[in-house]
Amino acid sequence: MNRNSGFSLIELLIVVAIILIIAAIAIPNLLRAKIASDEASAAAAIRSINTAEFAYNASFPSNGYTNLANLGGISPCTPSPLAACLIDNVLATAIVGSAGKSGYVFAATGVLPNGTTNLSFVSAASPVSYNISGVRNFCSTEDGVIRFDPGLTGSVPVITLAACRAFNVMQ
Repeated sequence: MNRNSGFSLIELLIVVAIILIIAAIAIPNLLRAKIASDEASAAAAIRSINTAEFAYNASFPSNGYTNLANLGGISPCTPSPLAACLIDNVLATAIVGSAGKSGYVFAATGVLPNGTTNLSFVSAASPVSYNISGVRNFCSTEDGVIRFDPGLTGSVPVITLAACRAFNVMQ
């Protein structure tokens, strides 16, 4: 009896089934790892925005705190009140309606105006695609405490002190 070498159809189907089972186990874990990475990047970006806000306030005290766009600047950048060159321009332009940065969109705004000076600020981040790029919103104020809140589909970064202070404090 002459038998052809190779795999039978049953053997190939068993191998494909094993590969599919392994993929069904691994892919959700990979997606959760990506979400955790994007959320860590968003929290770090909020810290960077906070630091830039403090530096902006020190550099331009008559303005106080400012919005996200004014913290960045296109390279080569000369610092001014409208382009302070304190954060990367990719982060400064990662606003609602853009592709974002690491799966998140950001906002920073000066609040509590006293004449032309903003006495406080709110910096915040929301996932571009809920449950794909992240599941939590982040925010911070001039106290430097990063806060989070479970996100929702279609959520946008908060821009008021009250909304941010209602979030949970990160541990």
